[in-house]
Amino acid sequence: MTIAVRESAGAQRGIDAAEWELRVDLAAAFRLAYEFDWHESVGNHFSAAVSADGKKFLLNPRWQHFSSVKASDLLLLDADDTETMNRPNPPDASAWCIHGAIHAAKPLARVLLHCHPPYATALASLKDPSMKPIDQNTARFFGLVGVDLDFGGIADEQEEGARLVKAFGNHPILLMGNHGVTVTAPSVAEAFEHLYFFERAAKTLMLAYASSQPLNILSDEVAQKTADGWRDYNGMAFAHFEQLKKMLDKKDKSYRE
Repeated sequence: MTIAVRESAGAQRGIDAAEWELRVDLAAAFRLAYEFDWHESVGNHFSAAVSADGKKFLLNPRWQHFSSVKASDLLLLDADDTETMNRPNPPDASAWCIHGAIHAAKPLARVLLHCHPPYATALASLKDPSMKPIDQNTARFFGLVGVDLDFGGIADEQEEGARLVKAFGNHPILLMGNHGVTVTAPSVAEAFEHLYFFERAAKTLMLAYASSQPLNILSDEVAQKTADGWRDYNGMAFAHFEQLKKMLDKKDKSYRE
């Protein structure tokens, strides 16, 4: 008896299994950002490197709402392709500027999530937007966050992409003054966990500021110990993301298409 084996959605489109899995995870991240109210109209961008050098990467299409993004919608771009913006269905100019530059310069930053969550953006709007370690969630980011205080308007020039690469330095997260936040990580699950906890930490810090009481800031020693302790819980990111995808599946599995 012959049993018919149905091709995966990726195989039907001529996409290898690894890239398709990455597409599904990135599409899930968009849907989850919508669920958590981190989206902003049809702007903001998430990307993920496909090639080892980071120059070939997936990016959301120009002006498509996060709530509708599917795995098959994601653009496959090449940072070295100087004709990208002249081709049919070009990406958003600011996304091409920022994500193309960072992926090309930082191949270990496999996934980039950039958005303007309310509390992270409020923190970014302060004269001193640094993430003060006042509890274990804020201390999670001790030593991990670069701060850019040179906002100059919407980024759509090559020089701005290069400047942001420099602003990142060796940090996996960049708090973009007067703008928002960009997180990077080796996987979608880890990047999403960065974004999830960063927004929660920013909320805690902004609420503490709102009390008008002095902050009880942890010492550098305790903050570093706490941040180091979080490394032992890295597996949480994958467990959390898988359970969030199951939550999505119960509501709408179309992100997997």
